[in-house]
Amino acid sequence: MRILVVAGVSTGVGKTSITLGLLEALSRRGLRVQAFKVGPDFIDPGFHELVTGRPSYNLDGWMCGRERVLACVARHASDADVGVVEGMMGCFDGLDGRTEAGSTAQVAKWLGAPLVLVLDAWASARSAGAVALGFERFDPELNVVGYIANRVGGEGHARMVLDAIGAACRGAPLGAIVRNERLVLPERHLGLVSAVEAALEPEKLRALGDAVERALDLDRLLALAAPVELPPPARGTPTAPIGRIGVARDEAFQFYYAENLEMLREAGAELVFWSPLAGQELPRVDGLYFGGGYPELHAVRLAENVSTREAVRRFADAGRPVYAECGGLMYLAEMLEDLDGVAHPMVGVLPTTVRMKPRRMALGYTEVTFTDSTPLGQAGAIGRGHEFHYSTLDRVPDSIERVYHLEQRGAARRAEGYLIGRTLMSYIHLHFASNHDLPRSFVAACAERSAPS
Repeated sequence: MRILVVAGVSTGVGKTSITLGLLEALSRRGLRVQAFKVGPDFIDPGFHELVTGRPSYNLDGWMCGRERVLACVARHASDADVGVVEGMMGCFDGLDGRTEAGSTAQVAKWLGAPLVLVLDAWASARSAGAVALGFERFDPELNVVGYIANRVGGEGHARMVLDAIGAACRGAPLGAIVRNERLVLPERHLGLVSAVEAALEPEKLRALGDAVERALDLDRLLALAAPVELPPPARGTPTAPIGRIGVARDEAFQFYYAENLEMLREAGAELVFWSPLAGQELPRVDGLYFGGGYPELHAVRLAENVSTREAVRRFADAGRPVYAECGGLMYLAEMLEDLDGVAHPMVGVLPTTVRMKPRRMALGYTEVTFTDSTPLGQAGAIGRGHEFHYSTLDRVPDSIERVYHLEQRGAARRAEGYLIGRTLMSYIHLHFASNHDLPRSFVAACAERSAPS
């Protein structure tokens, strides 16, 4: 298989827009393209899937580890003509400032894949060559094969930037894309507006593809996407469905790792997708999974769907397994105060109020140690994930059991993970590839509730 990694000098250089344009341009050539995303990101993979028609998978060195990253790529790119891996933040950014853990560079080196670097050239000219050369020299083991200059002012500016790179670097100057604000994807407080909200309209996707086709040497870029040899992934015996899990998925709940859903299926789950936002009747299932998303933007509609909220509350009160992370936790709280400071009633399992003001960003890789048995894991189990939210919780009563010990770099260890009956709620987005027992435990817990008494 051929793999190419698209990385950035820093966050905000336009690598997502360029990656989407590249996916579109390659698909126009009739190529089967498999996309991946480095790091703990939910929004970019959604855009990838919209363009390629195939789920996009997260490759995270810290959360998942080398073996799982390689297996994920080998499994999902095996039938593709080319795999495109979009990096995160800056090429070397990750867990800390001393190691490559969790970075795009780490994943590229694990894969043995060539890397193309995107630079924002709007405020530089010949200096872009110095920046590019610095990235080549920072880690000589990283195979930087080419450069894309983004947001150039015109043909003359592009020529200066590309000439500087070509004179100083071993990597090839692949082209320059002229600044065009119409190609910029809309953003909000948690990043880009998501794919399910029609942020990538067909006209914009066509424009991105056109810009890449006009500006880049696609033939040379494809030639640089060298074949990589990965060990065939181990495949276990498929498990017959033993439990039905309702997965909330709509504009309010949309943040799920594709691999998490896949691992639940492999563990024996039949996934039933439904929409709390649309007021759909709660499906006949044995357990519920609420992912993250933007419930604060849809609080009015969620609150108005009283029958749905009451059905979820009855489901939880009956002792059926429920797992809710981040946006899911917000929905299961008693009240949700939106961005305008208006409070709306939610499901009411967790007796507290979630507030969007004052805005306080919580962000970081997180290791979770389970301190008690839950539907998702037993005492002593360890999982890895990340925390990213702007909302805050009012004080949760001490009587509510905390079953997580959270460890984050540079922060004191703290208790979280609220367990009420068989409902587990947390701000942490866990990646199940960090511990294969987590999806198995949740499916088994759901199967217990479906077994005849």
